Amino acid sequence: MHSGWKIAALLALAAFALGSLVVGAPYLETALPGGLPLGNALAAFGLCAIAACGASIARRGLVRRLSLLALLVAMAWLPVSVAMAGNLALVFSGARGDAWIAWSAGVAIATVASLALAVLQRLVLVVWPQVGVSPRER
Repeated sequence: MHSGWKIAALLALAAFALGSLVVGAPYLETALPGGLPLGNALAAFGLCAIAACGASIARRGLVRRLSLLALLVAMAWLPVSVAMAGNLALVFSGARGDAWIAWSAGVAIATVASLALAVLQRLVLVVWPQVGVSPRER
């Protein structure tokens, strides 16, 4: 049950972050100590929450390793973004902006894919025994 609460909390954090970003909530522009806009921090937390949820759901093996890799990439999103922009507000110009969009899209796809893969893995592990054939017998 402890794991269920953790997964629910991670999904709630991800939903809050995504919802805030989609509606363009006014508090996203609030500057945190040090000058980082709250929206940038929420985006980073949302990506990390999605990837952490996938890592929590995944069982041992390749899917777990891929989920942990996606979590590391999600954790690197904000520092890499700040380094690419040269500022905490993530204001870009020219080709750097295009590279950042590609980087951000790749990170988002990796995190969502890791969660989807982990859920699929769990579903297969639940349904497979009911079919009557274990994965080791194939």
